[in-house]
Amino acid sequence: GGRRTFRFFEPSMDENARARLQLQQDLRRAIAEGQFELHYQPLLCFSSNVMTGCEALLRWRHPERGMVPPLDFIPLAEDTGLINEIGDWVMRTACAEAASWPSDIRIAVNVSPVQLKSPTLALRIAGALSAAGLTPERLEVEITEAVLISDDNVALGILHQLHDMGVRIALDDFGTGYSSLSYLKRFPFDKIKIDRCFVSDIGAGSSSAIVQAVVSIAAASNMTTTAEGVETGAQQSALRELGCTEMQGYLFSPPRPAAEVRALFAAHRADGRTASSFGRGPRSDAA
Repeated sequence: GGRRTFRFFEPSMDENARARLQLQQDLRRAIAEGQFELHYQPLLCFSSNVMTGCEALLRWRHPERGMVPPLDFIPLAEDTGLINEIGDWVMRTACAEAASWPSDIRIAVNVSPVQLKSPTLALRIAGALSAAGLTPERLEVEITEAVLISDDNVALGILHQLHDMGVRIALDDFGTGYSSLSYLKRFPFDKIKIDRCFVSDIGAGSSSAIVQAVVSIAAASNMTTTAEGVETGAQQSALRELGCTEMQGYLFSPPRPAAEVRALFAAHRADGRTASSFGRGPRSDAA
């Protein structure tokens, strides 16, 4: 808590420390034993009403605890540095999976601010693309504002390397942190993802005006926009009217295992159904 402070000891402090240590040990075991898996959530284009890509989402199937929510282990993985090893596995696995998809479908992979502190990250991503036989243009790296807040020249350098390779860069959860329009000037993003908090109450309060402003800014800079967390037809209609490019959410599909996503592609190609007819699955709080 900082210098010149004191705390009265409580048993919960020891319990929390033990639980954190146990989770850290389990996390190392998960890496060694291959307990991680990826699920993929489709993105839908407004203008054509077909799938344009999928976002890869990390899942941890613990042998005793079952599915561990990402919010329970991702921060710990970042604190311990294990996120670099986990992130490399995610990138290799996602690229290999996307290589089997139709050539017009992109794969989006989240990259942690901790990963962007490694000067070799761009080289490792290039290696994952090469090993999978996936063109850089089909990979989209998603970062959060935390990368830009720190004014980290290493991170910005890596992003420029990836962009020069042809990899698309998306700014995720825009509007939830210390958003600044200067971010959009400092780096040539390809996409802005509008956070679900603005989508959930679209049409009420100032959310519509905020979304409209983001869409206008993105369009002026030749960037696309993706609305996250779309769950109702009313939200879909409002976002279409506001000019969003893509949408993602349970209205179309929850995150699905790789085999199920491949089945969606096969069904779409076989009978011409659009992504909107894929159907919804049960909502999961772990997504």
